Amino acid sequence: MSTEANTGFKKSLNLFDSTAIVIGSMIGSGIFIVSADMLKTLGSPGWLLVAWVITGIMTIFAALSYGELSGMFPKAGGQYVYLKECYNPLAGFLYGWSFFTVIQTGTIAAVAVGFAKFAGYFFPALAWEDINTFPVFGLKIHYAQLVAILLIVLLTLINTRGIKTGKIIQTIFTSTKLLSLFGLIIAGFIAFNWDIWSANWQNPWVIQSLTKSADGSMNFESLVSIVALGAIASAMVGSMFSSDAWNNVTFIAGEVKNPKRNIGLSLLLGTVIVTVIYVLLNVVYLATVPLNDLAFAKDNRVALSASEAIFGSSGTVIIAIMIMISTFGCNNGLILAGARVYYTMANDKLFFKNAGKLNKNSVPAWALWIQCVMASALCLSGRYGDLLDMVSFVVVIFYVLTIAGIFILRKKQPNAERPYKTFGYPVLPVLYILMGISFCTLLIIYKPQFTWPGLIIVCVGIPVYFIWKAIKK
Repeated sequence: MSTEANTGFKKSLNLFDSTAIVIGSMIGSGIFIVSADMLKTLGSPGWLLVAWVITGIMTIFAALSYGELSGMFPKAGGQYVYLKECYNPLAGFLYGWSFFTVIQTGTIAAVAVGFAKFAGYFFPALAWEDINTFPVFGLKIHYAQLVAILLIVLLTLINTRGIKTGKIIQTIFTSTKLLSLFGLIIAGFIAFNWDIWSANWQNPWVIQSLTKSADGSMNFESLVSIVALGAIASAMVGSMFSSDAWNNVTFIAGEVKNPKRNIGLSLLLGTVIVTVIYVLLNVVYLATVPLNDLAFAKDNRVALSASEAIFGSSGTVIIAIMIMISTFGCNNGLILAGARVYYTMANDKLFFKNAGKLNKNSVPAWALWIQCVMASALCLSGRYGDLLDMVSFVVVIFYVLTIAGIFILRKKQPNAERPYKTFGYPVLPVLYILMGISFCTLLIIYKPQFTWPGLIIVCVGIPVYFIWKAIKK
């Protein structure tokens, strides 16, 4: 792991590569799973699709807004840099702190474990069962967790070899992922079952929570008024998680050719493509599997239920391979991009000094390895799922703050170069801010377990910031 003091990154990524990173980082395992819990919360096919559409609209609005910021600050670090420039170094540090402790590393851990779990279809020793564990210092370690760590180590090693190596992996796996997903969608529409579709849409706009009794019977509890809005916000935790990481391409702006144009365009193309895929996949779910079977699919694997309905017994193998491809490519994008944030923080003297150095291949190898260690620790913790629930709320807060920063910078730096100006300004950024605040407010009221732990993680960063500054002085 050489850490030669190279002066800069290599401009290696074109528009196609950048868009592949946006798409590849967004599509992991979430779209194959989260619709089950969303249906339990909403009990409605209509509102399930509305939740995915609202999430998609919010994501596209945010991507359009980030285009202006990426054009103004086309360098490594992305959202960390935007927050620092819009507000102050503390705001940037709190994002970077949350990013390192849980947002990026927790996502990497969850996606890696998802890969290992689905590999269990081919290797029984990886099945998530007590029999496949062994004790280490009082902890029960699953073999799947070890495979997850090996995956993270492998992808980290690959990305220390240079941006071109990581780019090749990303392009191959994202292209394969897109072809597979579009194939599943087309096959789903060919196998469209009108009887199931009609039965699922008998009460399409009644929001109701679904539960299952011990005897297997279904219980429905209709929700009205503000409680129904709380249910929509709660359900959107899943769709927001599945649609997150779209901003990862901004972290690697220093390696993108013509970043002032290509980053904003890749954000738009990537988020639109993923939103269309997600909505169509949920249509396929509703057209091939009864609503109750979707809501209570084994281990929430709605895609597996749909694949079995479409392809028969071979559907299990098909979907397992698809998810392994998806999670492998997703983690490559997350690992590649995340280290660039720590690199920029280190050069601002807000992270470990060695993270701010590039190796002989012009990549921040030390930052990649410290990210690897943190993500691996979260794999072993067994709490990555809880951590991701915590930060869904925090991530949206940071998105809202970043988009609000556009208005601040327009006032603070009216004459700054803006190669791209936010489409629909000021309407679309304001709409995102209002939607984001509404989402967060409803979660605070109705799902506090998703909010306070995440806020605590952010707030712990405040004393850490001042201690770090004092040590550096």
